[in-house]
Amino acid sequence: MNKPLRRVAIFCGLLMLALMVRANWVQFVQADELQSHKDNRRVQIERYAHPRGNIIVEGKAITGSVETTGSDFNYKRVYKNGQMWAPVTGRSSQAFGGTQLEEIYDGILTGNDDRLFFNRTVDMLTGKPREGGSVVTTLSNAAQKAAFDGLQGKKGSVVALNPETGAILAMVSTPSYDPSKIAGNSQNDTKHWVEYTEKNKDEDPMLNRAIRQTYAPGSTFKVITAAAALESGKYDVDKKTGIESPYQLPQSTNKLGNSAYDRLCDDATLRRAMELSCNATFAAISDDVGNEEMIKQAEKFGFNSEVFTPVRAVSSVYPEDNRPQNAMAGIGQASNRATPLQMAMVTAAIANDGKLMKPYMVDRLEGPRSTVEQFKPEEMGQAVSPETARKLQEMMESVVEKGTGSRAKIPGVTVGGKTGTAQRGEENKANPYAWFISYAKSGNGSPVAVAVIVEDSDAARGDISGGGLAAPIAVDVMKAILDGKR
Repeated sequence: MNKPLRRVAIFCGLLMLALMVRANWVQFVQADELQSHKDNRRVQIERYAHPRGNIIVEGKAITGSVETTGSDFNYKRVYKNGQMWAPVTGRSSQAFGGTQLEEIYDGILTGNDDRLFFNRTVDMLTGKPREGGSVVTTLSNAAQKAAFDGLQGKKGSVVALNPETGAILAMVSTPSYDPSKIAGNSQNDTKHWVEYTEKNKDEDPMLNRAIRQTYAPGSTFKVITAAAALESGKYDVDKKTGIESPYQLPQSTNKLGNSAYDRLCDDATLRRAMELSCNATFAAISDDVGNEEMIKQAEKFGFNSEVFTPVRAVSSVYPEDNRPQNAMAGIGQASNRATPLQMAMVTAAIANDGKLMKPYMVDRLEGPRSTVEQFKPEEMGQAVSPETARKLQEMMESVVEKGTGSRAKIPGVTVGGKTGTAQRGEENKANPYAWFISYAKSGNGSPVAVAVIVEDSDAARGDISGGGLAAPIAVDVMKAILDGKR
């Protein structure tokens, strides 16, 4: 064989060797990965070949599956009251993927989770079609409906918790979307996707405001500033603070007060300052306690850390800052930011004698034949001492009895609350956020803690307040939960 032919033969041999190596690599090394890859059409066909397991609220499914036509996907997801439950369920879409509980527990719902291997084996041997498992939530249907109805026509969010366990009882975000309308892969599903993501970009209906949006908490944050004051030992509930109103911010020529209440806020006690929501008192306390200690107190309530419910909630932020900004952060302004979930956690910890429980929305995972996993309450830490928590409860109950939160009264029920009207926009020209945080205790069962924010309202600027807009929604949610325990 001449030299050129030898080179061609060697080259062809190397190509054959490379082909064999590649074929064996794909067949043996990458086989499992390719078989289960999300872009493998066979995987997708199998995924939608059977009805999906359900997400359960109080024993009833809020999801379902329906047969489809004109596609090699046999089934698609449907939702009952989809707009109301979307902040909990998320979506399962043939075209646009999954989010929230649908995505996190996809293996359970499809039946592909390794923990359901025995069930799959039994189904295969008996010839039964594959069954998915169920995700059983901690949610209350009545509380969710009360929150959703209360927010109709408004942009905002509601979160309700059981303070003793951390169980999430309601999680609503408006405006919302119906995940049923984007569950398939048809042109109609694409049209709705465009409506949700592009045509309504400003409204952002697919944003879960309860856990993925942070806001200036406004005066609701004053309960944390009061906690820092009491924990420092420098202040007590019914002792005059000696703080003048209006108060000159440190290192600034600006003065801060409450124009309608300056005379009453001058040298007020902590209780009276909380009742009237005195800006001067809490800004001065935040400055006195100092930025480092304010950060420590906020972090004991959960600030500056992500929370998993199991859906990830973004961090609420109490920042390192200079003296004047720290004073403003003490009244819930400046760079202070919180999610509605975070402010519900603050309220729950106070109602639970200072013990902060981890929020969670899934009680258990059920297989077709047995429980796969049971979740238990988990303590995150002691936000304040029991003594301080009881003093904060007294102050919050005074807010409802004879302060700015009087619209939150419920006959025969002990209610503590705090209003908030958070300024926003350049030079505070935009309509403020209306906040209300509260807890309710009756003689029967566990207490409930609620946080409400109305982000954008058609009300005139002068009519926007936490007590006026947000408190009535909180009352309806608390009543829905308490009535279910009576």
